[in-house]
Amino acid sequence: MGATEGRTPPDADAPTVAVLAGGLSHERDVSLRSGRRVAEALRSTGLEVTVHDVDPDLVPALSQLRPDVVWPLLHGAGGEDGSVRDVVRMLGLRVLGSDARASRVAWSKPVAKTVLARAGVATPEHVTLPQSLFRELGAAQVLDLVVGQLGLPLVVKPSRGGSALGVTLVTTRDALPGAMVECFSYTDTALVERAVTGTEVAVSVLDTGDGPFALPAVEVVTDGPYDYDARYSPGRTEYFAPARLDAATAADVAEVAVRAHRALGLRDVSRTDLVVDAAGVPWFLEVNVAPGMTETSLLPQAAEAAGHDLGRLYRAVVDAVARR
Repeated sequence: MGATEGRTPPDADAPTVAVLAGGLSHERDVSLRSGRRVAEALRSTGLEVTVHDVDPDLVPALSQLRPDVVWPLLHGAGGEDGSVRDVVRMLGLRVLGSDARASRVAWSKPVAKTVLARAGVATPEHVTLPQSLFRELGAAQVLDLVVGQLGLPLVVKPSRGGSALGVTLVTTRDALPGAMVECFSYTDTALVERAVTGTEVAVSVLDTGDGPFALPAVEVVTDGPYDYDARYSPGRTEYFAPARLDAATAADVAEVAVRAHRALGLRDVSRTDLVVDAAGVPWFLEVNVAPGMTETSLLPQAAEAAGHDLGRLYRAVVDAVARR
């Protein structure tokens, strides 16, 4: 059978790749879309790529195939908390992306913020509140203390997780209890941080073998909160790639993203979310070790803004991991 139009014929000497997509997290659909897009891009360069869900067939399949590189494109628990990466490592296979230890650090937003604050990166003041604390101390009293300490507006988000699930911008004290309930529907611990007003940007970092480098920042402008629907429904959000930043600020956000990547011990690929305030200060919000790769995701937009062909860029990352 001839090669598919627009696709490079398979290269027998090229690394084989197993893409992991799906899983059982709230972000399953996004993961499946990410996996499909990356697999298509890699196949366009001649790589042999298989796509696997995270189910009882995964370990036997990987054990039989023995791919040269496993690329987990699993969003949420399992894919980003290090557990699936540990399983792949126990199979003796190379994993593209951060190892399990670094993934666990980045997965916990409060821990990641603490690490980066110690590294000199600005991050909004915050508190971490387990659901059990409200039962023990009384919700009203705790929330009054939070508002007294951090002021308004606030952002309430799950201490772990992605795709803005369970995230709420709170502008009044009366809205805070509902935001906590929404957050606790996704996790048992909430991170409440002071909201920073400014330009929202995402900076992706890749490593093709010569050290991590930042792609152009992507600016995010929504008609409301940058929530799950805004992220994955075309038309809800306007993106500017590259972001509308002056040259000095663009260099600053790139430097912060690479610093976050290094300080957290990440590898191969990450995406750092920031807000640039009116004074031009980049504020770290969170980092993602398995960035979305869908048609509306930020890393692919940044890569295309920099003039990269997605297939060749992803292939360069895969090749670097295969040589490791």
